[in-house]
Amino acid sequence: MDTEKLTFEIIGAAIEVHRELGPGLLESTYERCLVHELTLRGIKTERQKVQPITYKGLELDEGYRLDILVESKIILELKVVDELNDIHTAQLLTYLKLSKLNLGYLLNFNVTQMKQGIKRLVNNF
Repeated sequence: MDTEKLTFEIIGAAIEVHRELGPGLLESTYERCLVHELTLRGIKTERQKVQPITYKGLELDEGYRLDILVESKIILELKVVDELNDIHTAQLLTYLKLSKLNLGYLLNFNVTQMKQGIKRLVNNF
């Protein structure tokens, strides 16, 4: 599936989960439901994928995990916060850099309408 179609499906799935559940639940609840919704749409996901770090030849596995990796191409970082801020953006950009991927989405489910909680980030290396 091409990136544009995949993006359309991801946003649709996030909106569907938010429409069904509304705001105010735990991040883990949205994560499990979003993975389920994407799976129902025939999209391959990996939940809580370990993201190792290499620093000057030193391999570290310190428990960093991507919330959801979609089709080995797109990182979804889920939040349940009053508003997305710079540290959330920096976190996702770091994950994109470490994983050598180009595209990620911050999805904040603590909003009245899901479209208010979607932020697209591109890593240009």
